[in-house]
Amino acid sequence: MHSVLFVCAMNSVRSPMAEAIARHYFGKSIYVQSAGVRKSEPDSFMVSILAEIGIDASKHRPRTLDELEEWEGLNFDLIITLSPEAHHAALELTRTIAAEVEYWPTPDPTITQGSRDHVLDAYRNIRDGLMYRIRLRLKSSQKSPDDGEGA
Repeated sequence: MHSVLFVCAMNSVRSPMAEAIARHYFGKSIYVQSAGVRKSEPDSFMVSILAEIGIDASKHRPRTLDELEEWEGLNFDLIITLSPEAHHAALELTRTIAAEVEYWPTPDPTITQGSRDHVLDAYRNIRDGLMYRIRLRLKSSQKSPDDGEGA
């Protein structure tokens, strides 16, 4: 696998979080981008909880699938969707592009009610879950050419 696209509803929390994490761990070997179905604004909580683990996402600016397609095209080996709306959009895209699509249902932490600490904990839970899945999924795609082949 050479390229991965993470897609969520608005590219302000889940998909940019996944993009930043994937770039942190696999950025030298896999091309990573993110996009949303709809346009949104940057999310400061997302930036804060990534900074807690040493990942800088402060320069992220939300973009839509249409904008990404216009700027650089949608030539990805794998599209990972994080919301139902994003999954539907990705399935529509694969009518015209050849890419594998995986759906990782991921709750939207922006709907969390309560104190600031309670909201940040919801963001941290999403971050930690994405970190685990990304490391597991992308690490497994990076086997060396002779893995599993005996001589």
